[in-house]
Amino acid sequence: MLTLLLAALASGGCTTIISGVSQGFTDNLSSAILNSEDIETVRDGAPAYLLLIDGLLEGSPEDAGILSTAARLNSAYAGAFIDEQERSRRMHTKALALARRAVCAEIDGGCDLEKMDVETLQTWLSERDDDEVDLLYGLGSTWAGWMQVHSDDFNAIAQLARVKALMQRVVELDETVDDGGAHLYLGVFETLFPPAMGGKPELGREHFEKAIAISGGRHLLTKVMYAENYARLVFDRELHDRLVDEVLTANPRAKGLTLINIVAQGRARLLMESADEYF
Repeated sequence: MLTLLLAALASGGCTTIISGVSQGFTDNLSSAILNSEDIETVRDGAPAYLLLIDGLLEGSPEDAGILSTAARLNSAYAGAFIDEQERSRRMHTKALALARRAVCAEIDGGCDLEKMDVETLQTWLSERDDDEVDLLYGLGSTWAGWMQVHSDDFNAIAQLARVKALMQRVVELDETVDDGGAHLYLGVFETLFPPAMGGKPELGREHFEKAIAISGGRHLLTKVMYAENYARLVFDRELHDRLVDEVLTANPRAKGLTLINIVAQGRARLLMESADEYF
């Protein structure tokens, strides 16, 4: 399929092919990447796939499904593999723009959400249905990734309330999306700061525990973030080491999670290596 699409793109005759298979192709491509065990191949090969999806969007610029997939892959690739700050920022900015376009194209009143005040956004979110939850989660997750790489920008951090509102609504509509991913994000948000600075670590712990329960412990990044954001924040060495050990000894192969689980194990090794110095 990839060879046929590349040949069609090269010859300029791709419009008919794309109209019939583009969404299925992008879905399959996303699954293939997320299920891969070979980080190096994904790192080296994914840019070509991202360019291919850009080509699909040229032919279907308002296709919410392709836009959402493109946003997810750009955000995931930048978060997992790009260390150079400016390039990472560019990719996360692109991912966020794609996710916003997807919501704008598919959901009534979904344009310019970043310009709404939080109260207006919450009212809009309260009107959303469960068939819109995937797009809402996609926007929230890419928005969070964008915020992370702009953490030195106060204007970016000021978007946190909007992203939290998105994820809280996702939890209300369907907390099982992305193996409890919305709970994972909310857990991170509540443990960004200590209580003296407005953080709510115990609420964050509840979200981490819910995410672990929803995935049945298969989503290893949840335990890594639980250890890094909560256990280190409250200086709970026993919990920290237990979580890290569980990640390192787990089988990373899980449908839709294999790649991110292998990345999570790499982060867990770094946490273990630095634990004595931290605690």
